[in-house]
Amino acid sequence: MSHAKQAEIFNKNEAKVNWHDKALWYVREKRDNSAHNVKGWEHLRDSASGIKAHVLSNLDEYLIQFEQNALQNGIKVHWASDAEEHNTIIHEILKDHKAEKVVKSKSMLTEECHLNPYLEEKGIEVIDTDLGERIVQLAKEPPSHIVLPAIHKTKEEVDVLFQEHLGTKASQGDPEYLTNAARKHLRGKFLNADVAITGVNFAVADTGGFVVCTNEGNADMGAHLAKVHIACMGIEKIIPKEGHLGIFLRLLARSATGQPITTYSSHFNKPTEGKEIHIVIVDNGRTEQLSREDFRASLHCIRCGACMNTCPIYRRSGGHSYDATIPGPIGSILSPGKDLKKHSSLPFASTLCGSCSNVCPVKINIHEQLYKWRQIIVKEQPQPVVKKSILKMTGTVFSKPGLYSFIGKSARFALKYAPKSLIYSKLNAWGKARDLPEVKNENFDDWYKKRSKNNG
Repeated sequence: MSHAKQAEIFNKNEAKVNWHDKALWYVREKRDNSAHNVKGWEHLRDSASGIKAHVLSNLDEYLIQFEQNALQNGIKVHWASDAEEHNTIIHEILKDHKAEKVVKSKSMLTEECHLNPYLEEKGIEVIDTDLGERIVQLAKEPPSHIVLPAIHKTKEEVDVLFQEHLGTKASQGDPEYLTNAARKHLRGKFLNADVAITGVNFAVADTGGFVVCTNEGNADMGAHLAKVHIACMGIEKIIPKEGHLGIFLRLLARSATGQPITTYSSHFNKPTEGKEIHIVIVDNGRTEQLSREDFRASLHCIRCGACMNTCPIYRRSGGHSYDATIPGPIGSILSPGKDLKKHSSLPFASTLCGSCSNVCPVKINIHEQLYKWRQIIVKEQPQPVVKKSILKMTGTVFSKPGLYSFIGKSARFALKYAPKSLIYSKLNAWGKARDLPEVKNENFDDWYKKRSKNNG
């Protein structure tokens, strides 16, 4: 189903759409306030973008360096070419430790690889411990945002969900009560877990360590209580030096939620005595994306979600309308690279306003890449007859100045004198919240000719 069709489903509840829009714009405003308080913010962005570009140009060397240092630290390193291999490796580790219960912190890579259903089919209990992730897990839904996975749900909906699954009392969506209930529910899961799985925000080549950023401390709780910690990372998460962390940590939280830094920025360098750390390094299409010159910069992404918070399309269509692990503008670049036919509508789910590129902490030219995908899709994928016909007619009008002028005058006359009920009707959804500007009698061309004539 196309993005437009999926968005229609989300847009049926107009009040919720408006709430979703305002909630994400509030986060965008927090990002702006936080960024403007940092001297040299643009220099930080330039530095981060340069580091990422350098890493991608020398990725093989940095991955080898990271593996060597990680092994020296006592971390067990595994390589996975795709999602299937990633899941198989993790299952083998769990089998070796006779593990039946797993606690998992937020990891978009494991979502991408569909690890949860894979392990559940093997009889293993997997509990997402990030509050937002746990909410969508109970609801049997995928995350709708990479930082705010349950942003599409109101607190009243969470209240009902918790009553059904956790046995809580009705609280009219009291956030404190619901958070405490989730804490009690998850505490037992942490204490009884055999293995903890986390994502990786940054892997440091020169130390062999990695960093996991959370606001709830759930990654730390899982990793420190369980005897085995499995970290899952895409190959693009490498940075060269530990000294570079200061740049990315300052950018990440501010871009994501407007915080100066995440509450927990946890460094894992070696396992404690009697415990194990495994890291699974995954390709799963990243090398192929790296080979696409026009789109390789999409691998700079540090998963802050800023492009989603600012995107007028995402805010009013919801994350599930993208039908992809990574939604929003950056996902609309990554997804066609995985399956062009399935995701051919996503690059068109954009106004190309450039706001996503403006807020990206690593300066990915997101809107330009979306435009480039459009050119490829129009050539390689069949387009709807209606769309092709409209574009052909538009091209004809634009190529004939006389016809263009006639249609322009006719449209101005109609907009000025036609009954407003024809324009602002149920058939025109845009008219619900917008009013057309006052229609003038002349267009720019008429004005320019008159001005030129008067000025001799």
